[in-house]
Amino acid sequence: MKPHIFFADDEAPMRELLSEFFRQKGYDVTTAATGQAAMRTADEGRFDLAILDINLAGENGLELLGYFRTNFPKLPVVMFTGLPGGDELLDQAMARGASGFMRKTDSLDDLLAAVQVYLPRD
Repeated sequence: MKPHIFFADDEAPMRELLSEFFRQKGYDVTTAATGQAAMRTADEGRFDLAILDINLAGENGLELLGYFRTNFPKLPVVMFTGLPGGDELLDQAMARGASGFMRKTDSLDDLLAAVQVYLPRD
């Protein structure tokens, strides 16, 4: 079975780019555009890793991280942001239980490497 990544981001081009990239690398990908859609989708599916945008259509991705930590405590969650001020955001994300933290300006290869680090191994 292919590893299944869940990706929540309010920017359609980013969702499409990462979906296509990870599918080409052999992953299944499910996406959501809002925090509410992310919670519904997560409740309905089974995922091996989640990537969550910190600034999700005006919603607080760190609060969404809290939902994932409460409801899916073993699911690795990588926070993803295009916002400046990385050290404070990184500290907040890690304090709330994020497995990792990536910037939208990081290369796709760097994101792939992070995904491979945090995916559970059988």
